[in-house]
Amino acid sequence: MCLLDPLKRSALLAVVVTCLAHGLAAASVITELRVVVPSLPSSAAAYSNYFPQLLRLALEKTKPSDGPYRIEYFKGLLSSPRQVSELKNNTGLIDLIWDGSDKQREADLLPIRISLLRQLNDYRVFLIRAEDQEKFQNLRSLDELRQFRAGSGVNWPSTAVLRANGLRGETSTVYENLFGMLAAKRFDYFPRGLHEAWVEQQAHADKGLAVESSIFLHYEVPVYFFVSRDRPELADRIERGLNIALKDGSFEALFLSIPSFRRGLAEIKANRRRVFELKPQ
Repeated sequence: MCLLDPLKRSALLAVVVTCLAHGLAAASVITELRVVVPSLPSSAAAYSNYFPQLLRLALEKTKPSDGPYRIEYFKGLLSSPRQVSELKNNTGLIDLIWDGSDKQREADLLPIRISLLRQLNDYRVFLIRAEDQEKFQNLRSLDELRQFRAGSGVNWPSTAVLRANGLRGETSTVYENLFGMLAAKRFDYFPRGLHEAWVEQQAHADKGLAVESSIFLHYEVPVYFFVSRDRPELADRIERGLNIALKDGSFEALFLSIPSFRRGLAEIKANRRRVFELKPQ
C-alpha cells in the first residue's frame, strides 16, 4: 500500500476542494433563470408592479424544485406591438409580457392560461373629459354610444372587440399618448379596466380627465402571462408556481393587497352602473 505523506495529502485535498467549489459555482451560474420583463409605464405605476410581483411569487414557489432566478427590467419603454414582436421572434430582448388574450395573441405567443386579473379586465369604465359627464350619463344603449369615438391601443385585443361591436375611434401604438389624445378631443372616451381607470385619472389630473360614473362595458378579455413559443420550459415553471400560489392562498393575498384592485371589485359589487354587453370578437 502506498500512502501519501501529510503534505501531499493536504495539497491533494486543497485541489479537490477548489475543484468542487468551482464546479458548484459554475452549476449555480448555469441553473439560474434570468427573466427580463418590460419596464413599467409611469401612468400605471400604482398597479402595474403587481405583475412582476406575481411573477416573482410563482418563481419563488418553484425555487426549491427548479433553482434560483433573477428578474430584470428592460431599460426603456417598448410599445405593445414591439413587445409582441420581440417575444414572437424570441430575440432575447424580453422574456415575458402580461397582456389581454385573443386568438392572434395566442397564435403568436405561448400563453399561461391562468387569469391574472379575474373580473377586473372584463368590466370597463371610461376615462372621459370631465365636462362630458352629462353626455354619457344620458346614454341608454349601445347604438347611442356608437355616436361617440373610443380610444385604444393599436394591437390590443380589446380594440378588436370594440370594432366588432361597431364602436370605432382612434388608436395609438404608445399607451401614454392616449391620455393626451383624449384631452385634445381626438376621441371621446377611453375604455379602461377597473384596476386602471382611477389610477390613470389621478396620474393625468392636469388634463381635466374624469372617470365616467354611470356605464360598464362588459366583455371577456382575460389577462395572461405570455412567453415565446420557443420557451415552453419557462411557461411550465411559471404555471406550476402560479398553481401552488393559488392553492396556498398567496396569489389571493397579493391580489387583494393592491388598492386599485380592491377599488375595482367594490365597483362591481356596488351594482350602480348600466351594463352594455359586447359580443366577443
